[in-house]
Amino acid sequence: MAEKKVTLAVVNLAGEKVADVKLSAEVFGLTETNEQPVHDAVITQMANARQATAKTKKRHEVSGGGKKPFRQKGTGRARAGSSRSPIWVGGGTVFGPDGNQNYTVSQNKKAHALAMRTVLSQKAAAKALLVVEELKMAKVSTKEMAAALAAIKATGKVLLVADENVAMSAANLDKVEVRALNNISVYDILNAEYMVISQEDVKALEGGLK
Repeated sequence: MAEKKVTLAVVNLAGEKVADVKLSAEVFGLTETNEQPVHDAVITQMANARQATAKTKKRHEVSGGGKKPFRQKGTGRARAGSSRSPIWVGGGTVFGPDGNQNYTVSQNKKAHALAMRTVLSQKAAAKALLVVEELKMAKVSTKEMAAALAAIKATGKVLLVADENVAMSAANLDKVEVRALNNISVYDILNAEYMVISQEDVKALEGGLK
C-alpha cells in the first residue's frame, strides 16, 4: 500500500507559489491530539531551561549573631542563644534553596517524536506551516527579511528555521524566533503562529521523525 502523503505549497521569498511538496502523513498528517506527550514535551523543555540560581542563607551563613542577644533569665522572654536562629527576623532559612537544585526532567525518544509529529501536523492542518523554496540571503538585511516575511504572509509570532545569515537578519524583528533545524522544540512550534522552513529542511525534518 502506498504511503499517504500531505501536500503543501512551496513558495519563494516573493510569496509566489513555485511548486508542491509531498510529505509523509505519518509526520505531518496526524489527526490525534496526543495531549499527554505534547504536554510532557513542553514541561521537559521549560524545566530543563530553568536555572538553579535561587539561594537563601542557612543559619551558619548569616552574619553576626555570635553574641547571646540577652541574658538567659530574668527578662520574661524565651531564651535565645543567637540572632541567627531561623525563628528570628533576619535569621537563617531552614529549608530554602541552596543553589544546587536540579530541575532536569526527561522524556523518552518515542514520546518526544510523537509530540513533534503532533504539533507539526497541527501547523500543517492550520496552513501555518510555510514551506519556502530556499531560505537563504546573500547578505544580512533586516529590511529584506521583514519584506520576505510579509510577502509569504508570516504574521504575528513566527518561528524561522534558518541559517546564520537569515538568523542575523531576523535578530531585530519583533516576535520572530530563529532556530537551527537540530534545535527545534515542541514548545517553539506551539508558541509560534507560523512556522517558516525551507523545502530542504522540511524534508530533513520529516526523515528524522519517520
